[in-house]
Amino acid sequence: MRFLLLFFTLFFAAPIAAKEPVLGLPIDCILGETCYVQHYVDRDEGPGVSDFSCGSLSYDGHKGTDIALPNIDVMQEGVDVLAAASGTVIATRNHMPDIKYGSLGAPDVDTDGTECGNGIKIRHNDGWTTMYCHMKQGSIIVEKGQSVAKGNVLGQVGLSGKTQFPHVHLAVRKNDRIVDPFDVSDTLTCNNPDRNSLWHKPLPYVASGIIQLGFDSKIPNYADIKADGNPLPFLAVNAPALVLWGHAFGGLPNDTIVLNITGPNGVFSHQKIRLGKKQVQYFRASGKRNKGTDWVKGRYRGTVKIMRGSNIIAERKTSIEVK
Repeated sequence: MRFLLLFFTLFFAAPIAAKEPVLGLPIDCILGETCYVQHYVDRDEGPGVSDFSCGSLSYDGHKGTDIALPNIDVMQEGVDVLAAASGTVIATRNHMPDIKYGSLGAPDVDTDGTECGNGIKIRHNDGWTTMYCHMKQGSIIVEKGQSVAKGNVLGQVGLSGKTQFPHVHLAVRKNDRIVDPFDVSDTLTCNNPDRNSLWHKPLPYVASGIIQLGFDSKIPNYADIKADGNPLPFLAVNAPALVLWGHAFGGLPNDTIVLNITGPNGVFSHQKIRLGKKQVQYFRASGKRNKGTDWVKGRYRGTVKIMRGSNIIAERKTSIEVK
């Protein structure tokens, strides 16, 4: 029977029983610094979308929590996937290539039932299971039938299966029905501060954020940013441009991204860019072209903010030396 059938689920069907597992983070990273939650479980049972906080950081029918890395370069360096709870491995797949879904040469995962890519399924007590998807080809170090403890390394984050960005997809189930680890209750309570979470340490809800930012001597290619977001170490005084860029997630219509650069002589550039539609991830850049004279030497500082109405919902800073 195909691996997908092991992962078949009935979605939000029956009340949760007692003895819920206490989950650790399924990835070796620091949320908000070296990784971020790109998608939560979709709690809307119809064609609409709602995460557990009644926000929109999900998509229709999404059945897990996606914890993402900032770029492919970080993935290639190696980030471990960890067992969220102790249990027994009941299924693995380890052979699929790390290729973006839809790219030339990517497997036809829509027809062969391998959307999860390389993955692991672990059985816990009392009908609970966890599943880990999109792992790196050849990285899985556990086998079917093996016992694992909470926090044990299972493999590494990859780009296999039906995905276009490096992340681990964690699906939690009780008796084959999906459970949202941020709030196991069947009733969507939006801003309820007393949610019944499965996480050992409470994880904050983050609706939008800045993944990475930096300076460049040109407006960088978006594909390059997603592949390798490492900023330049410095800029030459005769660089063709001085540009600040920001890569963000969770954009909504009318959000505003503000890019501000200050230099040795004060404000260098300031621009506000409004989003016209919902964007899972997006990239914006702003700065000045060189008009034939050298830039003033010294330290340039960049600030990227995301505004939702009058509220600053994300802000990060960076700097670079011009010499």
